Amino acid sequence: MFCVKCGAQLPDEAQYCFKCGTKQGAGAPAAAPVSREPILAPSGVTSLKCPSCGAPLAPKFGEMIITCEYCGNGVSLATDGWKNIQRHTMLPLRFQTPDQIAQNITSLMDKGLLHRHLHEDSTQEELTLALTPYWVVPASARTNIVASDTAATAGTLATTAVLAGVLGASMGGGRMGGGFGGGALGGMVLGTMWGGGMGRGGYNKAATLDNNYNYPVVALKALTLYQPHEYEFTLDERVLFDVSKVPKGVKVLNGDVSEEVAKYQTKTFVDQLQTQRAHQQYHMIQQISTEVDVGDAELLHAPIWFARFDHKGKKIVLVLDGNSGRPVNSVGL
Repeated sequence: MFCVKCGAQLPDEAQYCFKCGTKQGAGAPAAAPVSREPILAPSGVTSLKCPSCGAPLAPKFGEMIITCEYCGNGVSLATDGWKNIQRHTMLPLRFQTPDQIAQNITSLMDKGLLHRHLHEDSTQEELTLALTPYWVVPASARTNIVASDTAATAGTLATTAVLAGVLGASMGGGRMGGGFGGGALGGMVLGTMWGGGMGRGGYNKAATLDNNYNYPVVALKALTLYQPHEYEFTLDERVLFDVSKVPKGVKVLNGDVSEEVAKYQTKTFVDQLQTQRAHQQYHMIQQISTEVDVGDAELLHAPIWFARFDHKGKKIVLVLDGNSGRPVNSVGL
């Protein structure tokens, strides 16, 4: 549902608008028309007003995604103007303190035999928490694959080798006839099976790999190094962004990556991920092609812990989801 006064998107059961405070439902004032067209800003403008509450916005150089400090409205800027973000959500913060996230950090760093006691032998240089913007882009991917059936091929060649030896022994006679080169018929059978199998595509098979994603693209260029690869946020608990629910002292980061750029990047990232998963399932891939369709993106502010360590001069950076506690990405680990 939408607010009858300001047009903000609200949960279906909402009785009051969290942005303007207007009562919803029976007896509420008539809805004012809400424009969804971009509101053009004059060229070179350095200050704007929030289209929702009218509060001043002062974007820093390069910023394209701004969250209003007063009402929490998400605003997307572009070279030709600016507009409201259609869907702006946030994830609740469950790992609120350094002590709560510390165990997850230790488990991640000490994982495996090679990393045993890594956390203990490292010096923590930074541990910060921020609501970080991501464009969550729905994507549907289909990958068409032509691969060699290596298991079937190996079994066939083994059987053929035995058969060739038997035929060679029976036709050629003697010790020399029992080898692969002995016996004209044995050599002919083996050569025919080898050449007519993988060489001419006799054991190639076609397959498809279909997957749907809610792919997160980090909306801040400074954090591109920590772009998730296979990670997806648990979206079941997300709510509409409400500035009053932001924990005290937690900074809300703005972004400088537009929705259109995020959609383009999603196609590239999903294509790479599909290729990786295809190679995990199939060996000796002969042909592979992927088609990716994307939908309208959602701006999600997720609570992210950034942990930086020094291990004997080597820098390690961990990025953890403050909602689930799971690792989003890591560098140097």
